[in-house]
Amino acid sequence: MTYCVGMVLDKGLVMMSDTRTNSGVDNISVFSKMFHWQVPGERVLTVMTAGNLATTQAVISQLEERTKAPEDRDNVLLKAPTMFQVASEIGQLLRSTIQRTQDSNGARGKGRFTASIILAGQIDGMEPRMFMIYPEGNFIETSADTPFLQIGETKYGRPIILRAYDRTMSFEDATKLLMVSFDSTLKANLSVGLPLDMMVIERDTFAPSYQRRITQDDPYFQAISSSWGDALKTAFHSLPDYSFSSK
Repeated sequence: MTYCVGMVLDKGLVMMSDTRTNSGVDNISVFSKMFHWQVPGERVLTVMTAGNLATTQAVISQLEERTKAPEDRDNVLLKAPTMFQVASEIGQLLRSTIQRTQDSNGARGKGRFTASIILAGQIDGMEPRMFMIYPEGNFIETSADTPFLQIGETKYGRPIILRAYDRTMSFEDATKLLMVSFDSTLKANLSVGLPLDMMVIERDTFAPSYQRRITQDDPYFQAISSSWGDALKTAFHSLPDYSFSSK
């Protein structure tokens, strides 16, 4: 399993993903699930993946190969005029990859090779945009009502983002919020694990503004984890006491 989150702010885009993959408790590996491409001054595109590792790696490899294609060939990542068209092309690629793999595995392949993708970025002259692409190839886009997207193991970290997200927040506060969301998910589900990859794309820069990997010994993440746990205990004990006595 995995956990990936993308948030749209007034200032730009913030993304974070874990790196754990596992096939049973005794086969755990680290693979990046965040990838990006850019044309300096013109566009930047980031993709985060969740689901079957072989499927997502096949999709990313095909996208990467297309960026190396001859100039006279269409390249959706580097040449598509809108983010919508990029999402459409990636959706078709994801669907065909899943279908091809399932067909080659017969009945054993049904449902085993699904994956989902978050696409985020900006093309010059347009707003930053973010999409969630489903295994069927269709997708949804963020909106005023849905300003952030999650894929993978979403249920543990979602309530925290819902309560604290603010479109006008700073990149620093957004990063702190995502770290709390990921810490809660890590505590609740062993299929999500460190290190974490994060990326910030400031509006109209067309390049990653900030990018880093957060490891187990990261002092800030350790402080967030410890302080959040203490804050929850303090908040719990400050709530009104419940009484079984009738009144």
